Amino acid sequence: MKVLANDGISKSGIKALEAGGFEVITTTVAQEQLINYINQHDVSVLLVRSATTVRKDLIDACSCIKIIGRGGVGMDNIDVEYAKSKGIHVINTPAASSQSVAELVFAHLFSGIRFLHDANRNMPLDGDTKFGALKKAYAKGIELRGKTLGIVGIGRIGQEVAKIGLGLGMKVIATDKFIDEVEVSVDIFNGQSLKVKIKSIDFDSVLRESDFITLHVPAQKEFVIGAAEIEKMKDGAAIINAARGGVIDEVALIEALDSGKLSFAGLDTFENEPTPAVKVLMNEKVSLTPHIGAATNEAQDRIGTELAAQIISILK
Repeated sequence: MKVLANDGISKSGIKALEAGGFEVITTTVAQEQLINYINQHDVSVLLVRSATTVRKDLIDACSCIKIIGRGGVGMDNIDVEYAKSKGIHVINTPAASSQSVAELVFAHLFSGIRFLHDANRNMPLDGDTKFGALKKAYAKGIELRGKTLGIVGIGRIGQEVAKIGLGLGMKVIATDKFIDEVEVSVDIFNGQSLKVKIKSIDFDSVLRESDFITLHVPAQKEFVIGAAEIEKMKDGAAIINAARGGVIDEVALIEALDSGKLSFAGLDTFENEPTPAVKVLMNEKVSLTPHIGAATNEAQDRIGTELAAQIISILK
């Protein structure tokens, strides 16, 4: 049986699938050519990440497909229920990339509080002629210890974010429509750990009390954070989105950054991927990454081997 990993798969995932008797194809097929390619090559398993979409038309046209796999958490690029109604297994790897995304959240936080994103733009241009001026401009950084971190969505990734925040000495609060309370374990290198319970509180309280807000929710039909929500936030607060594009109203966000209502933002996902708005890309108060939350070597290894194990279990 053939597996088409259209958005790529780790070497460890390929080895595991080949050891299980599968032929793995890593050719990246253009979306408009995907149906023909799958049928011509009699592909049994289609693996995607965020670039490839699997909608009703493809599902109807490709009767050879037995499994659709998403390397990662969110499956908004797949018509999941429709695929299941056609007898197709739909799998993902919800836990594999949680640590990677959580660490990226703090990369953006550290970048924002110490102006690293802006300094790295300006030092190559003016570091040799305006060193003193740049030093003065970036001399008002703050520390994360003692600040309040508000987590919107305390699922797997949110809990990993909470662990790092607690380890840094932050007060961690959270809101979640579906989870009332979690217990996270902050593990220390020598085997010791600290268990902390975090209760979900109301959304407005998180907005009002947080110095930093980080979003960990699936794609939404409406904004989670818009102008009204930003207005409720602390003056000088900051926001990180490493979840999905479209959960923040980017027009309202830029207005808040320009007015000084918010101090900075960190964005890994955007409303208009893969062509984010120029005003977002050019704003000096925004730390930017191109949707790489799960893109670490360790996460991709875990994703590949987890997908392989599920595929072998289902089809073998």
